[in-house]
Amino acid sequence: MSDVVATPRAKGEFARFVDRFLEDRVAVFGLGLITLIVLLAVFAPLIAPQNPYDLAKVDIMDSRQPPGSKSMDGFTMWLGSDGVGRDLWSGILYGLRISLMVGLLSGLIAATIGLCIGLIAAYFGGRIENVIMRIVDLQLSLPSVLVALILVALLGKGVDKIIIALIVVQWAYYARTVRGSALVERRKEYVEAARSLGLSHTRTMLKHILPNCLAPVIVIATVQTAHAISLEATLSFLGVGLPQTEPSLGVLISNGFQYMLSGKYWISFFPGVALLLTIVGINLVGDRLRDVLNPRLEK
Repeated sequence: MSDVVATPRAKGEFARFVDRFLEDRVAVFGLGLITLIVLLAVFAPLIAPQNPYDLAKVDIMDSRQPPGSKSMDGFTMWLGSDGVGRDLWSGILYGLRISLMVGLLSGLIAATIGLCIGLIAAYFGGRIENVIMRIVDLQLSLPSVLVALILVALLGKGVDKIIIALIVVQWAYYARTVRGSALVERRKEYVEAARSLGLSHTRTMLKHILPNCLAPVIVIATVQTAHAISLEATLSFLGVGLPQTEPSLGVLISNGFQYMLSGKYWISFFPGVALLLTIVGINLVGDRLRDVLNPRLEK
């Protein structure tokens, strides 16, 4: 009977959540922007006029062509080409796929790890909490770029190495956030009731405490996803992130940096605009989610 009553109530709360989110036109613009970027990345093989990382499709004679030039294969390079003759529009579409995958996958794994560690610290307290929080404090006291640089230097280049480095950089943010929310929930009556009924620690944490701690985690996730994408671009720009054979927006920006002084601005400019729009769109959505999930901030 309770399930039947709870279903329409949950639907009503979700509808109110959507309505409040859509009240902000800037957030709607950000959501639309991110949706467009994701669609472009998913359907990149169908939209891009060439595979920019297929050596059989790339012609060195197309190198450093300005926007609007015709390629040797006959298609128009609307955004120009880079130093080895790859179509920039195609490179950006494929680069978005890697950048989004790195940001989302590292964020998902880091959030899972941080959730578990934060819940354990808040629920059990004592020495366990002290040890965990000292590790979190140490992690957060170090600059993210520095930690990522050290890890990538040790692990080497590659998508999997970048994801591991970003997981290590991000998990502490989630752990601290969840621990703060779980401390408040742990002292409430329903948790004490669950304990008195003999429920296991795992079930109490996952079924009763965790659902009430997800709101701030969702907001942190949007911020950290944008941060992970920008950090990957930074590492790739510095030449320690992804190799040239694995496209990302950071690699594309790095490829054009050496041509900036010679007037070939488009090689770095357009991938930089794509990176900026991606981060801005995610942050706009995250800001609105923060306001909707915490009405006191909206005021």
